[in-house]
Amino acid sequence: QVQLVESGGGSVQAGGSLRLSCAYTNATSAMGWFRLAPGKEREGVASIGTTSRTAYTDSVKGRFTVSKDNAKNTLYLQMNSLKPDDTAMYYCAASRLTWVPSLRINEYNYWGQGTQVTVSS
Repeated sequence: QVQLVESGGGSVQAGGSLRLSCAYTNATSAMGWFRLAPGKEREGVASIGTTSRTAYTDSVKGRFTVSKDNAKNTLYLQMNSLKPDDTAMYYCAASRLTWVPSLRINEYNYWGQGTQVTVSS
């Protein structure tokens, strides 16, 4: 069993930055960040595999960076140049099904409770 606890969400103006953190109890394979906005389906935002390869959805490429500190058992998502469309609940997820980065929801076994990010124009 893996427990995940997100932190770092908040409210920011467009163009601002936030860093999300996800503390996890056990090492897994790939890890990722997903988000759920009102009226939309949950989507994969960023993922990191066991070799530190990364993957991003097109809308955040060049603005978001996913990283992991294995010594601290913490996953991060640095979000720069935030836009109102980035407003969503952000979830950390951990997989025991894939070693490579993945944005597919069904490849993740464990989920955090989420942290809200609100970007105002």
